[in-house]
Amino acid sequence: MSLTPSDPTPSATQVAPTAAARSETILKIADPQPWDVLVIGGGASGLGTAVEAASRGYRTLLIEAHDYAKGTSSRSTKLVHGGVRYLAQGNISLVREALHERGLLKKNAPHLVRDLGFLIAAYTWWSAPFYGIGLKMYDLLAGKLNLQNSRYISAAEALKRTPTLKKEGLKGGILYFDGQFDDSRLAITLLRTLEDHGGVALNHAPVTALHKNAAGKIDGATLRNEETGKDYVVRAKVVVNATGVFVDAVRRMDEPGAKNMLSPSQGVHVVVDRHFLPGDTALMVPRTDDGRVLFAVPWHDHVVIGTTDTPVPEASLEPKALPEEVEFILKTAAQYMNPAPTRADVRSVYVGLRPLVKAAEGTDTKALSRDHIIRISDSGLITLTGGKWTTYRRMGEDTVNRAAAQAGLPARLTVTPALHLHGWTTDTLDQHWRVYGTDAARIRELEGKGTPLHPELPYTEAEVRWAARTEQARTVEDVLSRRLRALLLNARASSEAAPRVAAILAEELGHDAAWQQAQVAEYQALAAGYQLN
Repeated sequence: MSLTPSDPTPSATQVAPTAAARSETILKIADPQPWDVLVIGGGASGLGTAVEAASRGYRTLLIEAHDYAKGTSSRSTKLVHGGVRYLAQGNISLVREALHERGLLKKNAPHLVRDLGFLIAAYTWWSAPFYGIGLKMYDLLAGKLNLQNSRYISAAEALKRTPTLKKEGLKGGILYFDGQFDDSRLAITLLRTLEDHGGVALNHAPVTALHKNAAGKIDGATLRNEETGKDYVVRAKVVVNATGVFVDAVRRMDEPGAKNMLSPSQGVHVVVDRHFLPGDTALMVPRTDDGRVLFAVPWHDHVVIGTTDTPVPEASLEPKALPEEVEFILKTAAQYMNPAPTRADVRSVYVGLRPLVKAAEGTDTKALSRDHIIRISDSGLITLTGGKWTTYRRMGEDTVNRAAAQAGLPARLTVTPALHLHGWTTDTLDQHWRVYGTDAARIRELEGKGTPLHPELPYTEAEVRWAARTEQARTVEDVLSRRLRALLLNARASSEAAPRVAAILAEELGHDAAWQQAQVAEYQALAAGYQLN
């Protein structure tokens, strides 16, 4: 089916209600006064660093080449977790820090983070006590911020919680708890939090060059407004490179001969309908055939299953799942689920790249550290890489501590351990609206509040308008992939919704019919890559 625009859209010469916002942002950026902190990169690490800096009162600018959370930061397993696998590897300090940050994030964004039970099914007599002991340590490491204690459950309770679990040979299981979230919605919440604290951010504006003063120290950058092609020079007391798997490209703007820091690997996830995992409990496979863990997680009334760990030679914006990776996920799921999803049941396939720091040649990427690393070049470029969403706040805190010292900024203590993020509320909202927090009521007042974008998607036209007006959505992809999660939930349905989204954006941003057509074509080509042929 194809959904077409029902309302007329303005020509490019008309003034749309949202069109002036980006121009106002660019005027702020063009101010010759140096910024205290310039952050390059709008993913988890960049947004965390920018919020940390702005909340301390530093004059902060964040620049993103594409869109916030365009890369890895929108393609996670949707978990706020300590890392059970890291515990098995003996990385106690990383697990303890991640569990602490998990607890803080739940307090600071209760509208985005919720407790989720995970079942490790036991099919041998020894597996339940073996994993049970490890997960008791997991509880202890969380300390006062623990969510709920892990416990042994019977086979009957395991099947009650997870009715599609294979019954044959089931002896019981271990139930433990971690956090679940929506990754790109947290990114947009951090964007709004940055703005709430006086920070400025601009997307679709790649940095094309770094600038150095007479002493050879970096003091700014050139960025390009992709929508107009115009370049702008910004000055800053310190520059942070937080571009995820692309940090090496920015490092070479500083040092052309710099060797790569990263050994990226890709993780694939498949998304299927909810009936494959009914109930509110996730399934965790503690050891797959390749030595990883695999999760099947209920998310937005669908199920996310993943992930893999495949080294890739270089980073790309749209990495592709290999056929054998999809097959591995489905084969592993079939060992535990009945009925098990097949290729025909997959609604979407998405791939994220991990920014793993290089190790000795031949090292398995599963063994590389997931901890974050900060490096400072001779010219003063601060590069932050590694880490994961759960520890985004700590990554930002550590980076701003280093940046403030290097730039000679006034010493100020962090406030983010107790900083309520934008939209903070403890009110109970249904799963669809809860990601907006206190903004949900305002969205429901907009035109199109009751008009669905597509019969197979939970989203409304009002959400598209909200994304354009308040969340810097500039393209159909920005809306359907990251402000809404349609691309990941059902790639085909999102493709069919693209024409209507383009029409609403054209109305909001002042674009013409040619822009709409180009946007729809571009998005539908992208969405095709998220579907299995």
